[in-house]
Amino acid sequence: MKPFRRTLVPIAAAVLALVMAAPALALDLDVDDELDSDTQPAAAPAGGGAAAATDPRYVWDLSTIFKDDAAWEAERQALLAEVPRLTALREGFGRDAASLRAGLDRLSAINQRARRFFTYASALASTDNRNPRHQERSGQARAVWGQIGSATAWVDGALRDIGPVRIEAYLKAEPGLAKHRVRLQEVQRLARHQLTPEAETALAAMSPAMSATTQIRTLLVTTDIEWPTITVDGQPVKVDNIGYQRLRAHPDRAVRQQAFDAFFKTYARFQGSLGAALAQRVDAGVANARLRQYPSAVAASLAANDIPESVYRTLVAETNKALPTLHRYLKLRQRLLKLPDLAYHDVYPDIVTAPRRYSPEDAAELTLAAVAPLGAPYQKQLREALAARTMHVYPAPGKSSGAYQSGVYGQVPLIFLNHQDTFDSVSTYAHEWGHGMHTLQANGAQPFETASYPLFLAEIAAFTHELLLADHVKKTAKTREERVFYLGEAIERIRGAFFRQAMFAEFELATHDAVQRGEALSGTRMTRQFCDLLRKYHGADAGVMRIDPSVCTEWAFIPHFHRPFYVYQYATSMAAATHFTQQLLTGNPAARDTYVGLLRSGGSRHPVPLLKDAGLDMNSPAPYQALVRHMERLMDELESLLPAAPANPA
Repeated sequence: MKPFRRTLVPIAAAVLALVMAAPALALDLDVDDELDSDTQPAAAPAGGGAAAATDPRYVWDLSTIFKDDAAWEAERQALLAEVPRLTALREGFGRDAASLRAGLDRLSAINQRARRFFTYASALASTDNRNPRHQERSGQARAVWGQIGSATAWVDGALRDIGPVRIEAYLKAEPGLAKHRVRLQEVQRLARHQLTPEAETALAAMSPAMSATTQIRTLLVTTDIEWPTITVDGQPVKVDNIGYQRLRAHPDRAVRQQAFDAFFKTYARFQGSLGAALAQRVDAGVANARLRQYPSAVAASLAANDIPESVYRTLVAETNKALPTLHRYLKLRQRLLKLPDLAYHDVYPDIVTAPRRYSPEDAAELTLAAVAPLGAPYQKQLREALAARTMHVYPAPGKSSGAYQSGVYGQVPLIFLNHQDTFDSVSTYAHEWGHGMHTLQANGAQPFETASYPLFLAEIAAFTHELLLADHVKKTAKTREERVFYLGEAIERIRGAFFRQAMFAEFELATHDAVQRGEALSGTRMTRQFCDLLRKYHGADAGVMRIDPSVCTEWAFIPHFHRPFYVYQYATSMAAATHFTQQLLTGNPAARDTYVGLLRSGGSRHPVPLLKDAGLDMNSPAPYQALVRHMERLMDELESLLPAAPANPA
């Protein structure tokens, strides 16, 4: 599997967390790059020809958000003019039910405008990182977020001071407060972790600076590091993030090893600087937890959505128990690749040649067919959304890599892709439209204030689309070779989304737990910690896979560690999506209604109890164990299609 994306959202989300608890953008950094893509500019289109980068069918139309840049600039000035008024809103705020409703309605309206404002700037920036105006606009958008955050940092304190008794009385007295109920109750739930209004204001003002390590890392990796060049098929290839991601799947094993060596040894030369940047991010997370009196950094991170820390730690524990299943797959991969042994640079090449190329039109057709178990109305809504010009499809010079969904409440979401005409690209297409349909379902059922859903739920919808696609193509495969290919793809995406992300989650626990114990982090120590995990997860001591020391700097390649305790949600979501997909494939209308109802809930309830009411307890080992059984069945099916393995010589 290959996932991830983002640069604009982590910053926006950080500021929003300090501003108001309204819908968060559902993003996905790169679901087709193993959750490890970066903001490296993308290369020219791999499919569709050079003209595809400008073909209106494949380029989104942002004029539905802002008519043009001048309209965006006018809104920037208007939002800045609102800043002092937001501060003044504190006077008389919440003295009675009517004033509370008026104040919250005003804040909500500003939040909705600010999201639209930020989305436009971010979307433009991601399509061409070379354009200085796009980068300036993104900086201006972040600055506005910071000022709004600072001007409204008093809100939670003011709501907390009203107290739960008066809040409940206000809710009964003023029906117009109903859409704000979740926010009001959340503030009371988190009240004991709030700081003084002055401290909250200071933290909000400092949030852009506190997020600077992400930008520092991005600039270092994308512009400052001189990446090596190797010769492949007689041509020079720069082994930067994009070059590496292409070469790691090269059919020639010697090329793969050369690319891995060049790439990760370059990261090793900068592990001190990159380690210092990540250590600062970890330090900030631990400091925040202590300031707000949480037992740990992971507990503080999960608190916003009331997710028990035990969910995170159960995931890690159950994944460790399931490592024999991962090792079985790795041995099967070695067999299919006909290799004498297995090394880390053998993880990415296709185990079977893809049956064909897949255009964006093919991806749309397959995705529409795959979601049939979700019902005709769902298919119709998706078909209509696909017809809107809200996708940026092919790679282009300067374009960010990866994929994501973003957008504006009440409109068809924006879908950012880097389509390569591969089946991976089809899976990414389905994945991002899983997010898109989740957004459309939630927007259609919820007011703006509760439409946005947390990432813990977001990836469930995306992976459910992927799993439905995997089932559809497997069932409709015309040859044994096609069936083997699709089974291999399905298993590999479980490896990437579940086992790999759980390994990342365990690394994040190790780094944060070390700082909480008073220990110091460095790039060298992170390399050692990550190496231990690579060896454990890939069975190095049991002879399953060779882990060369040079690849142990891979932690520096993963931008998501600068958004702590984020990627574990890919693993939990893959487990949850497996549960719902198996229910949907029974054809039971009740299962479909339960799942669609989950999507329509948006952010109106906390995710763990919401899922439990839908029949899934994420705080128990059961979902992870069920996913592992599903992976075992897929491997059984794949092995049944293969020639008998030769017997070992006596």
